[in-house]
Amino acid sequence: MNMTKISRLMAQLAIVAFCLLPQQTWGHAFPDHSEPRVGSTVDRPPDSVRIWFDGALEGAFSTISVEDAKGARMDKGDGTVSSADLTLLEVKLPRLLPGTYHVRWEVLARDGHRTEGDYTFEIR
Repeated sequence: MNMTKISRLMAQLAIVAFCLLPQQTWGHAFPDHSEPRVGSTVDRPPDSVRIWFDGALEGAFSTISVEDAKGARMDKGDGTVSSADLTLLEVKLPRLLPGTYHVRWEVLARDGHRTEGDYTFEIR
């Protein structure tokens, strides 16, 4: 066997070995879907904002808020992770007027990774 074939074989073995290693799990919780949906326009004011994540959340360290276009907090201040579904973060709303609303969230995944984000929705 010449050196070129040996080098090629070693490279192939290294690739196979790398592919067989256990995959690392990042652990960050990212939004899967929400109600109201990101960027949506709804005809009726929602009773709550709900965001489902792709992993379980730590309730004590996860927050959600809803603000109007001027930055005034509009939710009822009762944001929580559902005890029945640890991937669901939700907050109740009073009857909102037509306008644009900004949802801000920050969550801690069960493995300790923090994620945050925001989105808007509009009420006609």
